[in-house]
Amino acid sequence: MELGFSPCPNDTIIFYALVHGEVPFSETVVPKIEDVETLNAWARQGRLPATKLSYAAFARLRDTYMGLKSGGALGRGVGPLVVARGDRAFAGARVAHPGEETTAFALFRLFMGDRPFEPVAMVYDEIMPAVERGEVDLGLIIHESRFVYPQHGLVKLLDLGTWWEEETGLPLPLGLIAVRRDLAPDLARELERAIGESLTFGLRHMDRAWPYIQAHAAELDDAVIRAHIETYVNDYSLDLGDEGIEAVEALVRRMEAAGLAPPSQAPLFSPGR
Repeated sequence: MELGFSPCPNDTIIFYALVHGEVPFSETVVPKIEDVETLNAWARQGRLPATKLSYAAFARLRDTYMGLKSGGALGRGVGPLVVARGDRAFAGARVAHPGEETTAFALFRLFMGDRPFEPVAMVYDEIMPAVERGEVDLGLIIHESRFVYPQHGLVKLLDLGTWWEEETGLPLPLGLIAVRRDLAPDLARELERAIGESLTFGLRHMDRAWPYIQAHAAELDDAVIRAHIETYVNDYSLDLGDEGIEAVEALVRRMEAAGLAPPSQAPLFSPGR
């Protein structure tokens, strides 16, 4: 089975054991490791049977994909940040962002409402240097970037996770593992179970998973990698639970109301393991 996920430490620790045959699974897993915006684009073509997706992309692809309740990124204190070289007005700004389909960009559009801005799409690790050079006014940063932006002489103007939590009282959904709706239900349930077991293995055997995690990480500093895992891997990564599902439903409803996602009657998640 081809399985798409990002090179970020929160994904590589989750999938290390599954990819390396350390947990039982009936299929041979073929990893497709790409930036999440590439995976989002592939999902529009239905290219992979199972893949990491931004929740914003998932909201637009519910007729093709359904979510799994394990393996995702959702929590408190995990939000995308808006950074700049100094104080800067948001309206009319030239804003670098990590992709049209990312949850970060959807959140920023929800935050901005009717206020105008000029979006500039970039690979996420190119955003901070572009802001630093003055090529854009604001940068919408994700992943490891939230831990190192001061090294680029940048300041935080907005934490979109804090904004979301204040607006809704719920944790912030960022990304999930989704499977195509034509995948056999028993296989989808088996994959959901295997992902949870793979994450548990990775956390218990960090020393074995570490070379794999480090080999794919954009930031090689061990402290940054550990901070990334501690921030984005949590109980919701093992199982969304009722509160996690409520948070996803809230994001989807807000995107629909703002015209950022089409309505769909398809169930959001698989029936479960």
